[in-house]
Amino acid sequence: MADLDALRFRWTRALEGARGPGGGPDPVPYADNLLARWQEPQRHYHTVTHLAAVLDRVDVLERHADDPDAVRLAAWFHDAVYLPERSENEERSARLAERALPEAGVPAERTTEVARLVRLTVTHDPADDDRDGQVLCDADLAILAASPSAYAAYAAGVRKEYHFVPNDAFREGRASVLRQLLALPRLFRTPYGAENWEATARYNVTSELEMLSL
Repeated sequence: MADLDALRFRWTRALEGARGPGGGPDPVPYADNLLARWQEPQRHYHTVTHLAAVLDRVDVLERHADDPDAVRLAAWFHDAVYLPERSENEERSARLAERALPEAGVPAERTTEVARLVRLTVTHDPADDDRDGQVLCDADLAILAASPSAYAAYAAGVRKEYHFVPNDAFREGRASVLRQLLALPRLFRTPYGAENWEATARYNVTSELEMLSL
């Protein structure tokens, strides 16, 4: 499990960077609220471990972002609302950011950018000039380029989150998601992601799709 104290520190650093000299209330209660969400019992892949991994990848890709602190806050919120049986999780997560960040001292313009980035994770298809969107989406999809064992654990976690879906229906739905990913011209939009993750991710996704078709 991820180090919760380390995550609280990372939240504080990102929030203080985003809200600027005006400051704001104690960051820790906001971190604790979000961490409680990321530890809800229905989560098996979208957990604090996933959150920490996305933040780690944002650190790797930081030089490609225009506003790294906004990207980090978006990473915190991008799956903050997660109910597998619901289809509007990203929208609800974005609205949570729009409520919480102004209260935490983040200016309106940056709050709007964080919410926009969260909504972008519906499609993972940022524009060519959307550097912040490219970094967040690449960081979120980096699991696709994991080692075979880590990828298998990711796929198993997703299946566990959708335990209520019958096998045939899950296989059909999951295969559709994988085909949509493979149909993207590029899974990764940053130069780093394209060079280091693209080929492995396509291999992993193709392999899972083939297994679902057996």
